[in-house]
Amino acid sequence: MKRILVTGSLGYIGSELTKYLKEKKYICSGLDIGYFKDCKLMETNDEDTILHDLRNFDEDQLKNIDAVVHLAGISNDPVNLPIPNREKIYEPSRIYTKKIAKLCKKNNIKFIFPSSCSVYGKGNGKLLDENSNVNPQTYYSQNKLQIESDLCEMSNESFSPIILRLATVFGLSSRVRFDVVINMFIGMGITTGKIILNSDGNAWRPNVHILDVCQAFEKAIQYENNEKKPLILNVGSTKNNYKIIDLANFVKENIPGCEINFLAENLKINNMESESKEKWKNGVDRRTYKVIFSKIQKYFPGYECNWSVENGIKDTIKKLKEITFSEKEFNNKKFYRLQKLEDLRMKKMINDDLIWINRN
Repeated sequence: MKRILVTGSLGYIGSELTKYLKEKKYICSGLDIGYFKDCKLMETNDEDTILHDLRNFDEDQLKNIDAVVHLAGISNDPVNLPIPNREKIYEPSRIYTKKIAKLCKKNNIKFIFPSSCSVYGKGNGKLLDENSNVNPQTYYSQNKLQIESDLCEMSNESFSPIILRLATVFGLSSRVRFDVVINMFIGMGITTGKIILNSDGNAWRPNVHILDVCQAFEKAIQYENNEKKPLILNVGSTKNNYKIIDLANFVKENIPGCEINFLAENLKINNMESESKEKWKNGVDRRTYKVIFSKIQKYFPGYECNWSVENGIKDTIKKLKEITFSEKEFNNKKFYRLQKLEDLRMKKMINDDLIWINRN
């Protein structure tokens, strides 16, 4: 029975992945810094997670581990944090990722890293595959590419990491995020009857349900990569490439009386800047990309996305309605990663470097 260590196990994906792997009978443990420990929509069992800052990762934490799924890292651009050089916030994650990967190499442990399809950034209108040019538009996607490059440099005949470039994830988790596009639209629609777009909605995005992401990680755990270099795979389904406006319309169609509005450039959503203004110009999202996902099926036999965007939206709406989800809950900062980090900083629980000062 394989023993899996999941870093970032108390995040949006990590919370669902650890549950998924345990249900598949893996022995699964977690490490997490704990920023979002209490950011729960539903109860979850976290007894196998240790609160730990990965900047202080120790080799002993890899004892008896067969594979590391390294989810830990800043999940989107820290636009609300008072940091003169935003790139600074990503450097620690790059440093500790290299450290953990090197220790995995030393101890013959499989290393699986979640990158992002956002590295394609500004596409040319064509379907992009793993060999297409990358064009990152944010510090987040630049950081992902830097780590991909680091993993390429340290790869050899005995260490071949697996890099999964995830499409934009959606769907419920015990620590759900409402700062990702489909989840945000669903939350708006259910609680206010209005979906607000902060761009013209014509940008393209590939999308993937969180359970299909978990399936991909399990396939990566099972797969033996003998290519002497990282295996890079896009994770998602080509059928799930849609324009933002299409995603909004799918949500609207499944919530009676729901309408779509467009937001003026200088206003805010839910008392927060949902994303950096630098990503838009004159109301047009600079990030637009369509992705092809045929390679993953070649390397992971049997992998197929079970969730279409439409079915995933219907399922998420149904489950949120079952728990009588309210506007107050939707607006709670615990479901918005940057807002939660800023709250911890303002309360002097973490410092400007996002290091814990006081966990109480």
